[in-house]
Amino acid sequence: MCGIAGLIHRGKSSNVGSELQLMLQALKHRGPDSTGYALYAENDGQNFIMRFKVGENVGEGSTSINEDSSVYDKRKKMVDQMLSELGAKVIKEDRLTPYSFRYEMQFNDDLMEFSKKIESIESVEILSIGKSLELIKDLGDAEAVSKRYGLADVKGTHAIGHARMATESGVDIKSAHPFWGYPFSDVSVVHNGQLTNYWNNRRVLENKGMRFMSECDSELIAVYLAEKMRNGATLEEGMKDSLSGLDGVFTYFVATKDSLGMAKDTMAAKPLVLYESDDLVAMGSEEIAIRSILPQEIDTYDPFDGEVKVWQI
Repeated sequence: MCGIAGLIHRGKSSNVGSELQLMLQALKHRGPDSTGYALYAENDGQNFIMRFKVGENVGEGSTSINEDSSVYDKRKKMVDQMLSELGAKVIKEDRLTPYSFRYEMQFNDDLMEFSKKIESIESVEILSIGKSLELIKDLGDAEAVSKRYGLADVKGTHAIGHARMATESGVDIKSAHPFWGYPFSDVSVVHNGQLTNYWNNRRVLENKGMRFMSECDSELIAVYLAEKMRNGATLEEGMKDSLSGLDGVFTYFVATKDSLGMAKDTMAAKPLVLYESDDLVAMGSEEIAIRSILPQEIDTYDPFDGEVKVWQI
């Protein structure tokens, strides 16, 4: 089932953190297991922001978090050592939960090799790297995750998010959306639907050196697009190719540092409602998501089957 939402302000920034929270909370009934945000925030654009985790959320109030804190600390020190060996300079670091971190850093070499080295450490996963992207995902509904990570005051130009009902994989952070378009900075994907050629495509992409961190079929979209762009395709070209390259029923959103896109499969079985004006584009699995930030009378529409659209800031 799941619920997806996205918005882009064209020509200005806004409080996208609180706007996306309202949209995703309105879709809570479609996915109560986990919530994810990909926020394109007002950072200075000089340094990379790396969001990563060194373990899993084991539940609010659980004593296991305290018991595992020494393990988390050990993994965090290993990440710090690896960053130093790779020549990355950490400008600022924030520990957001016992298992989740946000680093601002300087790095000038290849992100693919960088990411592989960091993720060679046991249980460490990079959620995203970007100069504007802030990718956050965890167990709980939109309001709970927003409060846990302080997202309500995040300002930026655009965002996508996901309310997940686990069907094809476990209830854990690594299977939650959004997925980072590894190894590209500032690329993220959310998806509603089911892909029937996941394993075949995964084997092909892994043989090409692409990385998977979960067994969630939705991650395939991010990896699929990343491989297309790695070989010279534009984002829109990769999205159009996905309509024939991916089998199943799907609607997905993809965001980059300066754009927001949507794609709907040729069967159009998964719902999507879209609002578009000169200043704002907002879309979601149900109109209630758009109404949560635009309560006034507005005109919305459903995109056609097999449609791909991309909007620029």
